[in-house]
Amino acid sequence: MNKTELENILHYMDEDIMTMDGFDEAFIGFSRRCGQPTLATYSFEKMLQVLIDRDGMDVQEAEEYISYNCVGAWMGELTPVVMYECDEYYG
Repeated sequence: MNKTELENILHYMDEDIMTMDGFDEAFIGFSRRCGQPTLATYSFEKMLQVLIDRDGMDVQEAEEYISYNCVGAWMGELTPVVMYECDEYYG
């Protein structure tokens, strides 16, 4: 997904949704729970690929970057979600 497509989706939803800079290609949708705000959701695998392709990181560097700077960053109740597929760990 490119930045324009993501911006169009967010505009259509008409909600306050926080996104992660530099990971538009890894955006996969939204997460919702009863009584909670809608959260942007990103694929861990796609985030890894962005960092490998764009920034030249190896897999370990990319995993550490995501763990510390994305998963480990609390930016309030609208902090985006990083989704890990089960087969990434149990496949």
